[in-house]
Amino acid sequence: MPTKPTPKTGAPQNAIKPRTQKSFSERLALDFKQNWILYLMTLPALIYFAVYCYAPMAGLYIAVSDFKITGTIFSGEFVGLKHLIAFFKSHYFTRLLRNTLILSLETIAFGFPIPVLFALVLNEIRSTKFKKLAQTVTYMPHFISIVVICGLVVNFFSLNGLVNTIIQAFGGEPIAFLSDPKWFRTVYVGSEVWQNFGWDSVVFLAALTGIDMEQFEAAKLDGASRWQTIWHISLPSILPTVVTMLLMRIGHVMSIGFEKVFNLYSPATWETADIISTFVYRQGILGANFSSAAAIGLFNSVINLILVVMMNKLSRKLTESSLW
Repeated sequence: MPTKPTPKTGAPQNAIKPRTQKSFSERLALDFKQNWILYLMTLPALIYFAVYCYAPMAGLYIAVSDFKITGTIFSGEFVGLKHLIAFFKSHYFTRLLRNTLILSLETIAFGFPIPVLFALVLNEIRSTKFKKLAQTVTYMPHFISIVVICGLVVNFFSLNGLVNTIIQAFGGEPIAFLSDPKWFRTVYVGSEVWQNFGWDSVVFLAALTGIDMEQFEAAKLDGASRWQTIWHISLPSILPTVVTMLLMRIGHVMSIGFEKVFNLYSPATWETADIISTFVYRQGILGANFSSAAAIGLFNSVINLILVVMMNKLSRKLTESSLW
């Protein structure tokens, strides 16, 4: 039966009235009223980022001005890209950029695949006791202070250290690892891999535990070997995690660790050991040239940002997995 129209509007009596769209401020106020506890819990994190990440960005003005330690951040005369151009024209630029890229890329080339392989191997071990022992032994170096790690490296690779003692025992000549420029990168990358591969494998182990066990059981019933199971199930399942971690590593390719290089290098090894962060330290702290140091640091950050964006697009195109 058709509905009877109302006398005033002629619309059906049982017609549904359209819902009025609330404004953003109204929806935000309603959401805050319903979830105010969650907003309160996020407040410390917001304060942390505001104070330690966004507020210091005002100091970027130092990079484009002639900053004086006796004045304020904004009291220096604006000079634009003067300090950055001077850095590009200096004879240090090529050496610093080359050393930074080589050290960082070598660390990624050797230090990134090893945690993945270690996680895959550890996941195949059936002995729980041995697995826990292996994890404990490989995790421990990550929690040791960088200064202590560098002290161990110096003791092991000195002329009278353990490494040279073994070399001499086999009839070789001692090698000046820490004062020979051609050996610095090998010592640095090797110590980085030893210190971090166990801890870096935690993320990949966590991804492996999330794989449905029915896939392994089905593969076993089909007669798949352990190697085939790793190649066709384990590795493809953690591939998004591997890509994400690789992107994060590449995004920091220009920000190689200052502490270890600073504690291991010397003027004798500056040819291959001096990187951008150590040069910034000498410029800003030792030389009190704060504007130049800030300009170089800004250049470093911009390059890192460009690399992250480029690698994210490439990853989304090739593997359909990306950070955003």
